[in-house]
Amino acid sequence: MKVLVTGGSGFIASWIRKDLLARGHQVLIFDHQDRRQPLADGEEFFLGDVRDATAVTEAAAHCDGIIHLAAVLGTQETISNPRPSAETNILGSLNVFEAGTQYNLPVVYAGVGNHFMRLQGTGCYTITKSAAEDLARMYNAYRDGGRITIVRPVNAYGPGQSVAAPYGTSKVRKIAPSFACRALVGTDIEVYGDGTQISDCVYVEDVARVFATALQYNAATGRPTEKPVEVGPLTSVTVNDIARAVAGYASEVTGQPPVGVKHLPMRPGEVPNAIVTSDTSTLQQIGMTAADFVPLDEGLRRTVDYYATHWLPGYLEAA
Repeated sequence: MKVLVTGGSGFIASWIRKDLLARGHQVLIFDHQDRRQPLADGEEFFLGDVRDATAVTEAAAHCDGIIHLAAVLGTQETISNPRPSAETNILGSLNVFEAGTQYNLPVVYAGVGNHFMRLQGTGCYTITKSAAEDLARMYNAYRDGGRITIVRPVNAYGPGQSVAAPYGTSKVRKIAPSFACRALVGTDIEVYGDGTQISDCVYVEDVARVFATALQYNAATGRPTEKPVEVGPLTSVTVNDIARAVAGYASEVTGQPPVGVKHLPMRPGEVPNAIVTSDTSTLQQIGMTAADFVPLDEGLRRTVDYYATHWLPGYLEAA
């Protein structure tokens, strides 16, 4: 299969591309930014924006399936400026669904693990991503050629995730790089709220396997899964648990005592005492189980080692 991956230059997409290539598929990377990444054998690049229906349709015409990841991310960022997320996450997804339906292609759409929080006053990111899920259900129910499988990962983490200020240039702060970078430089880890909230994390390599498997299931059966496929761990932990684990692994790397945990007020769009978990039984629809996923302790250790090796030397040199 030749697979169109929208948002193909992003973090999760980079792991999905590796997985697809390992399975013998070809990949067409669709992204609005040409980041001059070296392409692997079997990869091509298409410069385009999912808000451009013509570009999306043209790219889809040359592919056998679509994995749709392109989105405007962020919680606080999309509250203060909701229009870009609405245009990309809703209208952009509509363009992808329309193109996939036109060519009767299997489509896998990246939903969000906290989709239920759209009813609790969360950010525009969750609202818009969940709205696109509703559109996917409409296409599947009423449009000939509608074959859209929804995959809902919780917080994906792992090597290669971008780093936000003050340690990097990313505009969106993610839990794993934020915790790891602070711990490695000897600064207390910042946790929003009291840290008792549960926000499950899943290793990005496992997320990639689920997306690729879901696409193959759709292609082989000619239909989407009956229910969204939720991607997360079997066992949940609190944000405080994650922070303490990262501090411990960073201490092993640096040889310094573990850093502490500093609690900050919750940010707009965050729900106190939230519980963001997955119904991992939905993985059975595509023949997978979370029991095979990388355990959290091993995934966090790999992630801390990655930032210690690939990020820390350059940061210290520039400091």
